[in-house]
Amino acid sequence: MRKQAPLDARVIPLRPAPARHAAAPPAPAPAPVPAAPTAREPLWRDLVGDVLRRERLAQERTLKDVADTARISMPYLSEVERGRKEASSEVLAAAAQALGLGLGDLLSRAQGELVRITSRRAPASRSTARASYDGLCLAA
Repeated sequence: MRKQAPLDARVIPLRPAPARHAAAPPAPAPAPVPAAPTAREPLWRDLVGDVLRRERLAQERTLKDVADTARISMPYLSEVERGRKEASSEVLAAAAQALGLGLGDLLSRAQGELVRITSRRAPASRSTARASYDGLCLAA
């Protein structure tokens, strides 16, 4: 009959075993120094949603009215306005048309908002080196 090895002989530790003698506890690691907050680039969906909401409120229309006219659900339009959903071009075109805008008008206004926000935050050295753009370019 074979003699079985004790249980601890068959265990392969994943971490080194703690020292069994009375040694001083290790010094705590220094706390990481928080980095200076960097300016976050605005998200396109936030800009487009802001433009849609501002236009709807300027026309004194309800979310339900615009959603019904655009034939999209009211909760989805609400999420688009709040920048929670990345809407397709079909949804954006329908929402813009429901507000009496073209898709180009909507995107142009969002681009203008982007330029306004980023030019306010741009450091002086960057703003002089940047090229001026008259158009809008989107990539998917």
